[in-house]
Amino acid sequence: MKVSALIGSIALGLLPGTFAAPPNGFDTDDLALEVARRALPNAPDGYTPANVSCPASRPTVRSAAHLSPNETSWLDTRRSKSLAAMKDFFGHVKVGDFDVTSYLNQHSSNSSSLPNIAIAVSGGGYRALMNGAGAIKAFDSRTENATTSGHLGGLLQSSTYVAGLSGGSWLVGSIYINNFTTIDALQRGSTWQFSNSILEGPPTGGIQILKSASYYTDLAEAVNGKQDAGFDTSITDIWGRALGYQMFNASNGGLAYTWSSIAETSAFNDGNYPMPLVVADGRNPGQLIVGSNSTVYEFNPWEFGTFDPTIYGFVPLEYLGSRFVGGSLPSNETCVRGFDNAGFIIGTSSTLFNQFLLQLNTTSLPSFVKNIFAHILYKLDKSDDDIAAYDPNPFYHYNNHSSPYAQQTELDVVDGGEDLQNIPLHPLIQPERAVDVIFAIDSSADTTYSWPNGTSLVATYERSLNSSGIGNGTVFPSIPDQNTFVNLGLNTRPTFFGCDSSNLTGPAPIVVYIPNYPYSAYSNVSTFTLSYKDSQRDDIILNGYEVATMANSTRDGNWTACVGCAILSRSFERTKTTLPDICTQCFTNYCWNGTVNSTAPGAFEPVTLLADSDSGASAIVPTVLSTAAAVSVALLTMI
Repeated sequence: MKVSALIGSIALGLLPGTFAAPPNGFDTDDLALEVARRALPNAPDGYTPANVSCPASRPTVRSAAHLSPNETSWLDTRRSKSLAAMKDFFGHVKVGDFDVTSYLNQHSSNSSSLPNIAIAVSGGGYRALMNGAGAIKAFDSRTENATTSGHLGGLLQSSTYVAGLSGGSWLVGSIYINNFTTIDALQRGSTWQFSNSILEGPPTGGIQILKSASYYTDLAEAVNGKQDAGFDTSITDIWGRALGYQMFNASNGGLAYTWSSIAETSAFNDGNYPMPLVVADGRNPGQLIVGSNSTVYEFNPWEFGTFDPTIYGFVPLEYLGSRFVGGSLPSNETCVRGFDNAGFIIGTSSTLFNQFLLQLNTTSLPSFVKNIFAHILYKLDKSDDDIAAYDPNPFYHYNNHSSPYAQQTELDVVDGGEDLQNIPLHPLIQPERAVDVIFAIDSSADTTYSWPNGTSLVATYERSLNSSGIGNGTVFPSIPDQNTFVNLGLNTRPTFFGCDSSNLTGPAPIVVYIPNYPYSAYSNVSTFTLSYKDSQRDDIILNGYEVATMANSTRDGNWTACVGCAILSRSFERTKTTLPDICTQCFTNYCWNGTVNSTAPGAFEPVTLLADSDSGASAIVPTVLSTAAAVSVALLTMI
């Protein structure tokens, strides 16, 4: 599809309206209320973890050999909802002449035969949040026009898992702590007000009425309360509290909102939407560098832990902060609740940004605000500026034979992208979860000008081959080197990895890699840009929508059919269903065929495909690009 045709698609109104109301019975008032319906402020004492009565069955650490009973039970409930959504999805996403609805009905009695879908949103600060938001908006059936031909609305509702890491975790947190709200609602409401830097605090007005001085005072009071109660604190406590003000539509930045409260909401328990996962890394004792053999943790609505062989266990998230020893809670220890503050959880996944808080003296904030923050830092351990302190360590003396953390009274947890696995794939490739396809939204800043080049996929693939056994039997599709990604244009449009399961050493999902790329906006803003005008925010979100839909299938008229093929492929294998002809064509076009070109590429500086659109995004180009180098015709006309 030529650029002129892509531009014409905007003129014909085929691209989504940024502020349109969703179609499923919501009106404007409904949209405003969506963000107001939040998760639960169920912490017993605000931000401060507090002693509570233990349940009759005292909490313990469980082995990661199986999924938790909570997740297994929830999956049974979720399957019927995701199946119904999938039928709706394939009502407008056609796979040639194949009758997908009849196929799903035929196998509906056996859930293991049906497709199991996951979405993973990478890290990358606000760039990742906004680009990822565009993809989620494209996948959401509640977005206007998203369920029409050429669009992908309903993929979100059909999914079982949604994972986020660092900036992607901010997106997941915004959606779920605000009760699975829409991206439209977050844009239209008072929540995503990024024009004020997170270092300055929220703008006055709306639900957060603060000036910088009172903002930092509130942050300090909350963290001091946790510290005074005997819990070690780190700068991540400040960072997480600050994130709450920008991501959650609640007074005082969601002071009492916990991540485990998601599991207490009726809509989630009824299986009405996918399970959220947040990913973070462990930093081994005595080490500053997080390597590929580091432990990868997940936070789900019920638990915190890892499938990695180092720990291979999960602790009830609600009771983080309790003093577990050897996997159990001694009789002389009480239960603690409130440690899993929602802002602290997404802050844990993004500790890279702690460095910003250390640079406050270089900002233009008033000196008395700097003095407040200096007082906060004075009380924190300077050697742990880049970590989130999980004290007490819930895995203390657990798996002593394999865990490098077993003798540590504190567990150090860091940004989920520090091991280069910037897309949160780890929890989605676990055999117990049996995911068939992962839509991997990559907003990484791998190249000089902050575009992705597949580094995250390479890191996950190499980890699966690690001779130390850290992969613990997980299988991942073969991935080429980063130079090949650029030379073959695999970072300019979606690419499928793992299409032929016979080439794999075990069960593994197809990975649908969707890299950030400029359609109507230069969405490669710096990871370290902390404020955006609403127009910039909306342009990047719209660009993310276009990336996920390939400009509503105007770049390739078969794109939605090919997405359908990726979703159905593993299911077809299990049911021994012949692949439809359209899928054979799609896999020829989109599956990486093993070709490698590892020669060093030149600087990767693409220009917008919708070059003449009036998105207004050109205002940010000087801050992210040094030149306006033209991309080759081959990249523009690929597919």
